[in-house]
Amino acid sequence: MEIISTNKAPAAVGAYSQAVKSGEMIFTSGQLPINPENGELVGEIKAATKQSLENVEAILKEAGASKENVVKCTVFLSDVNDFAAFNSVYEEFFGDHKPARSAFQVGAIPKGALIEVEAIAVL
Repeated sequence: MEIISTNKAPAAVGAYSQAVKSGEMIFTSGQLPINPENGELVGEIKAATKQSLENVEAILKEAGASKENVVKCTVFLSDVNDFAAFNSVYEEFFGDHKPARSAFQVGAIPKGALIEVEAIAVL
């Protein structure tokens, strides 16, 4: 098992890693929409979705993968009414690549974020 860490995504704020690589599989931790350059939480759903996905992508790149290697995403939304806005950004981000996905409304996301995205990728 290899711990993956990059300064191009927000640092872990607890007892976890940004990602773990095990064999050909990469498991990212949930990524909040935090801009890694200034540490600010993005507070508008479309921009927040883009930031969370870019954070996942930065971690995957550090692990030697790309968004095309993603086989599954799990998405946590603070408000399911944001689903259409989130989905439009998600669809643009992945293009023709369509990994499996689950999306849920949850009671709360750390730091009051609107979204959190985690991914599983295979090299």
